[in-house]
Amino acid sequence: MPELLNENERIDDLQIHDLKIIQQKDGFCFGIDAVLLSNFVTVKKGYVGADFGTGTGIIPILVAGKSKVDHIYAIEIQKEVAQMANRSIMLNKLEDRVEILNINLKDALSYIKPHSLDFITSNPPYMHANGLTNENEKKKISRHEIHCNLDDIMKTASKLLKDNGSFFMVHRPIRLCDIFVSARAHKLEPKLMKFVHPKPSKAPNLVLIKFVRAAKPELKILDPLYVHKEDGSYDEEIIRTYSIKELGEDLG
Repeated sequence: MPELLNENERIDDLQIHDLKIIQQKDGFCFGIDAVLLSNFVTVKKGYVGADFGTGTGIIPILVAGKSKVDHIYAIEIQKEVAQMANRSIMLNKLEDRVEILNINLKDALSYIKPHSLDFITSNPPYMHANGLTNENEKKKISRHEIHCNLDDIMKTASKLLKDNGSFFMVHRPIRLCDIFVSARAHKLEPKLMKFVHPKPSKAPNLVLIKFVRAAKPELKILDPLYVHKEDGSYDEEIIRTYSIKELGEDLG
C-alpha cells in the first residue's frame, strides 16, 4: 500500500464503524451538508450507485460503511483530491466497493453504463461560476460551478439512473427554482424535501432533496431540521443524525 499521508494532511476519525478520512489541513474539508446528505440516503443490499463531485470521499465512505450497497462510483475531477479520496478508500478497506473515477462527471457515460444505477448522491458546488471566487483553487472548484453546472448534474444523473432510481442532493434553498426546472427537464421528479435551519429563528440555509427518475409528480415536505437550539447548543435531532449507524431502506 502506498504511503497514506502526504505533507499537510491528517486522518480524522468519523466515529462510526471505525471509519476514517484523510483531509488536508488547509484544504476543503467536508461539512455538515455531506453528513446530512449521507444519512438522507435510502438504499437496499446490492444497490449500485455513484457520488458526483466526491471530494474527500466522505459521502461514499459513509454510505458504504452504513449499508450493504454493492458498489459506488465516486467521481472527482481534481486529480490531487481524487488521489487523496482513493487513499481514504484504502484506509477503510473499501476498495472492492468504492471506485474513484478521476473524471469530469459530464464524461461519466464513458465509464458507467447508461441507466444502470440504483442511486446517485451529490453535494455539488452551490454558487454560480460568475459569483465571488475563493483564492484557493481547490476550494474555488468545490464551491463554484466551474467545471459543471446544475443542468450538467441533472442531465448526467438522468442518463445513469434506472427508471425509479433515486438521486439525493443537498443544496442551497436560494437555488430551488433552478434545481426544479432542470430536474423536471431531465425526467427527475422531486419526491422528498427537507429544509435545514441553523436554528429555529433563522431561515433555512440547506435543503435535502430526493428525486426519482420517471416518477409521478408528488412532493412531500418533511419536518425541518434545526442544527442548533436558540441557546446555541446542538438540537437533539442533529445529535441523533450524526450517530446514525445504518441507512434507511429504499421503499421506492
